[in-house]
Amino acid sequence: MTNRTGETSPLVYARVAGLLYLVVAVLGGFAFFLSQSLIVPGDAATTANNIMASESLFRLAVMSGLIAQTVQILLVLVLYKLLKPVNKTFSLLMIIFSLVGIPIAMLNLLNQFAALLLLSGTDYLALFEPGQLHAQALFFLDLYKQGINIAQIFWGLWLLPLGYLVFKSGFLPRILGVLLVIGGFGYLIDTFIFFLFPNFDVAISQYTFIGELVFPLWLLIKGVTVEE
Repeated sequence: MTNRTGETSPLVYARVAGLLYLVVAVLGGFAFFLSQSLIVPGDAATTANNIMASESLFRLAVMSGLIAQTVQILLVLVLYKLLKPVNKTFSLLMIIFSLVGIPIAMLNLLNQFAALLLLSGTDYLALFEPGQLHAQALFFLDLYKQGINIAQIFWGLWLLPLGYLVFKSGFLPRILGVLLVIGGFGYLIDTFIFFLFPNFDVAISQYTFIGELVFPLWLLIKGVTVEE
């Protein structure tokens, strides 16, 4: 769909962005919760048995995470096209924060591959006892969770300019921008708590994520006010 000048309509960008955002959310959520469902904290042997009994699912979770991060690149570029007319500087900040977080999240998935490699029974690992391999695998899985908290810094930061752009756009409801900014601060607070207060087991982002759910649905179903 194009407008009278032959340019792609903002409504098309909005719908594509909404679809891509949902793909990222579904694949990313599936990757995290499926892999974590196989892990028993503090029990290396049971965790190892769970992973090897569901190796295909574990590999699928890792691949879903890689695909989600790849789709995130497309998402932020489409959102840039949609929101650049609002404020080019904040649009560039949105892209920078998102694109910095993507390689961190993708490289962090190597920790899951490392755990899988340790449990795969490769010949050169025969030098280690099974208990040692299980312990090392659990170490890499714990390292993966800590890596997520580093990536969350940029998951939070990219939502701040995105929320501002949505709030100032005039063609999207301002409340969506407010919710996205709240979601961004939720991720940042979680990271702050994780590294400074490791015994404080709470996830603020599980209460502030509503913006990332409503925003893509709005883009996909309602789109934008093209006249604005």
